[in-house]
Order: sequence, then C-alpha cells, then structure tokens
Amino acid sequence: MTGNKRIPLDDEGYLEQLSDWQPEVAEQMAEKEGLELTEAHWEVIHLLRRFYQEFELSPAMRPLVKYIGLNLGKEKAKSIYLMQLFGESPAKMASKLAGLPKPTNCL
Repeated sequence: MTGNKRIPLDDEGYLEQLSDWQPEVAEQMAEKEGLELTEAHWEVIHLLRRFYQEFELSPAMRPLVKYIGLNLGKEKAKSIYLMQLFGESPAKMASKLAGLPKPTNCL
C-alpha cells in the first residue's frame, strides 16, 4: 500500500502487477518481512530489476550469485552475503522486494 492506494499482492506476497513497484512499495514490503533496507539491499534490488529487464525472469540463487559477481564484484557474489541481507531464501525475498515474480525453481 502506498499512500491511500492498495497494491494487490498474490497469496505469497508478490506484486500482482510489476508496474505497481516503487521504492516505497519495497520499503513497506520489507517492513512487513522485518527488514530495514540498507544501501546493500538496494544495490541487489536494483541489480535484480536490471536482470529481469534483460532476461525477463527472476533468477534463482545460482544465476543471481553469478550476475552479482559480474556486476558488483566477487566479494558480494556469495550465498552467505545474500542470506545476511535477505534471510534464508535470498533469491525469493530479493525478487519479492524488487517487485518481480517468484523465481520459478524456488520452492
């Protein structure tokens, strides 16, 4: 929900319409998940949105880590780093916060 507008979500909390995404929406979704978005979170969220524009899909963990390595450097291209930011299922949580669909091969 941003302002007075209610943003429709699916049963798992992902945006129904990708066009509804705004940084404020991500902030509100993160708050519901108990996360406070830092610059490190935003770096990954913006990169995920770029990945989606390029490949038209939300990446699972391996492609996400590889893409981060290519764009943000090897020190950030580690599962443990992403888990520290986004919890147990970083690809799912980061995709949700980026306003993207759930990665297809994530449970």
